[in-house]
Amino acid sequence: MATTHGARPKVPWWRWRKNPLCRRSDVAEVWLLIATAVLALVLSGFAGITAAGAVGTSLDDRRERTRPVAAVLVENARDAAPAPVSESGDGGVWAEVRWTAPDGSRHTGRAEVPADGKKGDEVTVHNDGDGRLVSAPPEGAEAHFQIAMGGLTVAFVTGGMVLLVGWIVRARLRLRRLDLWEAEWRQVEPAWRRRMTG
Repeated sequence: MATTHGARPKVPWWRWRKNPLCRRSDVAEVWLLIATAVLALVLSGFAGITAAGAVGTSLDDRRERTRPVAAVLVENARDAAPAPVSESGDGGVWAEVRWTAPDGSRHTGRAEVPADGKKGDEVTVHNDGDGRLVSAPPEGAEAHFQIAMGGLTVAFVTGGMVLLVGWIVRARLRLRRLDLWEAEWRQVEPAWRRRMTG
């Protein structure tokens, strides 16, 4: 096999071929790499699908426990202080609203409302099972995005953990192989030196 000057010849699959330099640790390292890759793919896929399902179920439960309620703005939305832009990025602000619970009691609180809302305007807010104000559960594209991101995040973390464990085990195998080589060299070196000097 022709090689460029100073370059090592590359022999594909050399760990699988029978030769005096191939040790059991070399074969074990190859099987470890294959097992790590397969486990990373299988476990990350399973974990990602499971996590996405869990996020979807959680969102469904949240929708079941949340109900829309008609409320009235107590102040102009633009005059609300402080009035941060909502996290959903739709231009909503937090302002004071008043609503009537199913038992007839009246309540006030801060809720996310349209930024152009005026005092006295009717808006829709969301209550939980105890009648407290909560944010609206995500719907449509936002819900799908949260489900997908939950699944992908767990899949990447799971796959990364499997690859990390495989890398650590492989590093320990290599250290053990170097220790064995050093021990064998200490046994062979005296005879080799006598032959070279004699």
